[in-house]
Amino acid sequence: MLRGSGENLAWHPATESSAQPHDQPAPEVQYATYFMPRRFYCVETICAPCGAVIAWAKFANSESPTNIMGFLETVYPTEESRPDYICIDKACLVLSHSIASGSWERWSKTSRFIVDAYHYINHRVTDYLCRSWCNPAPLDGSAPNLVILDYDKCGQPYYKRAFNTQACEQLNSWLGGFESVMRKMTVGNFNWFLHTMLFYHTQRVLEKQEKQANSSDDDGSDDSTDESD
Repeated sequence: MLRGSGENLAWHPATESSAQPHDQPAPEVQYATYFMPRRFYCVETICAPCGAVIAWAKFANSESPTNIMGFLETVYPTEESRPDYICIDKACLVLSHSIASGSWERWSKTSRFIVDAYHYINHRVTDYLCRSWCNPAPLDGSAPNLVILDYDKCGQPYYKRAFNTQACEQLNSWLGGFESVMRKMTVGNFNWFLHTMLFYHTQRVLEKQEKQANSSDDDGSDDSTDESD
């Protein structure tokens, strides 16, 4: 979010940037000179399926599996705090890194890494690890909490995802509207502004959930009153 084409002025030196595929590692960018302040590579967020923001952090050089696992270890230090499913656009790379580094022995007891539905279609079909362990909607019964059976208006059964796996992508789309303003801020102003916006966003999500819960409770009380009459 802090970098992009056209960000430099005409008299500034050109910065090297490369697109990072979601299912392939990308090397860290090496700079020849350091006469300008460095920019952070990206902002990483952790969201609940409802859209509430749990945590965020700035990654300095790259969105590498090492940085992602370090972020997760900081946010979820104990087994009791870890979620059942962790949805990441490059979950297969994070899973491979976790297995190689030995941290998967701890995380496998509580969590499973899956790819969000938006990026999963772009991952290679030949990647056995990704297709077998990171599928966000497996139909073989291996993850019954991810896929549920529902019925349409005609009573026909169909499978659907139980959770919104694109909550972070939707949050990124919303934050993109502030990109032109945030990239001109100082570090302190950037941290304060981003944290405040995420705080207000989470408050709105919680208020919306509370209204939905109250409306459902009111509907239930009306039904019970009609039955008693």
